[in-house]
Amino acid sequence: MKREFIQIRCSIYEKKLLKKRAARAGISLSEYLRSTAFERNIVERITPEQLEFYRLLVQYKTNFSRISSMFKNRDPQLAATVKNLAEEIRAHLKNFRK
Repeated sequence: MKREFIQIRCSIYEKKLLKKRAARAGISLSEYLRSTAFERNIVERITPEQLEFYRLLVQYKTNFSRISSMFKNRDPQLAATVKNLAEEIRAHLKNFRK
């Protein structure tokens, strides 16, 4: 049971920023402040728009991989360039999961 009350001083800008970060994480301001004070990892929730971009990146990666395979014998340099692009997208997708 949380019964104790702590007051902190901050600027209006800092308060708005803290509230915004808490909202993006889907938790209350109090919970956000406690979590940061105890050095817990806080993960922001994914918005529907961000999820759509993630799906689009997955689709692009797949398409570029297919294009690379198509040009492998005809134009090895183009195939390598497209494959590198697909791998770059893949690396960004891996970072997104963390």
